[in-house]
Amino acid sequence: MVAFPNTRSRLPRFRTPLRRPFARLLRSEKGAAAVEFAIVITPFMLSVFSFIELGFVLLAQEELQTATTQASRLVMTGIAKNQSLTVAQLEQQVCAHLDPTFVCANIFVNVQTFTTFSSISRINPLKNGAVNTASLSYSIGNPGDIVLMQVFYQLPVITAVLGTSLTNMNGNYRLIQATAVFRNEPY
Repeated sequence: MVAFPNTRSRLPRFRTPLRRPFARLLRSEKGAAAVEFAIVITPFMLSVFSFIELGFVLLAQEELQTATTQASRLVMTGIAKNQSLTVAQLEQQVCAHLDPTFVCANIFVNVQTFTTFSSISRINPLKNGAVNTASLSYSIGNPGDIVLMQVFYQLPVITAVLGTSLTNMNGNYRLIQATAVFRNEPY
């Protein structure tokens, strides 16, 4: 039988008293749980914050849709035409139905009229990571016209710094959209 030497690794003995604490530190396993926790907590907290952010994006999307539905009634009932509302005033009407966390300057409205429901085509105002306002139009139509109203909002994304992919714009923003399609009433 072959005898194996002691498999426990031994650190060489150091002659200076300053190196002895470091030798003991290298042999110590007391902080292993803390190190493992630090390694595991980082991706876990990233996931938690990303889920919270995703929930906030979905909540903002739903709130924007509700505000768009409310503001589209102004166009559908002829109030926007009778009061000669501008696009900026319609954007303010959308903003009035949102909670104070929304920044009104980040709202963009596109209103188009169509002859049939099958001819409706939505636009995507993103160009090179920014909103192309030249692609937006404002035509509220006449009684009986079919109207598409799209509202866009630049939502700031906080977890973009952490490397998640909720952004679709430059500057850590996500463009969310709400749409209302309706036929104008005979006002």
